[in-house]
Amino acid sequence: MTTATISPWPLVRQGDQQHPVQTLQYLLRARGHNLTVDGIFGPGTDAAVRAFQQQTGLTVDGIVGPVTWSALISTVRQGSQGDAVRGVQEEFQFRNLSGDPNQGLQVDGIFGPKTATAVRSFQQALGLTVDGIVGPLTWRALVSGMLSF
Repeated sequence: MTTATISPWPLVRQGDQQHPVQTLQYLLRARGHNLTVDGIFGPGTDAAVRAFQQQTGLTVDGIVGPVTWSALISTVRQGSQGDAVRGVQEEFQFRNLSGDPNQGLQVDGIFGPKTATAVRSFQQALGLTVDGIVGPLTWRALVSGMLSF
């Protein structure tokens, strides 16, 4: 699969709710911004996005598009821990069709065997390199909502 067949990074801005706002909030937390992960892109998330954009030399507009997403993500793999891992796990919880948050992948911030298996299955389903590592392409596929119903 080429990058052309992976959905583009979504544009997320103040007023947006739900997916992928929680993932955005976890990624901002992973970058040292103290905010609540509530799935609502309100003033606190907007301020954190603008601060992140300023810190990284990006255009400060409060809109999370391809450039901001690309700067915000960090590669995670088995053994990684923290809020970036929670972002990955939140993506799989978003795809949990049971409606029961106790089913599926737990959002615990620990990239263990279950998270690795979920990542590999997701990569395989999309025809990506199956390495269990969440790098830029896998992040983009997750955040853009691919394979969610």
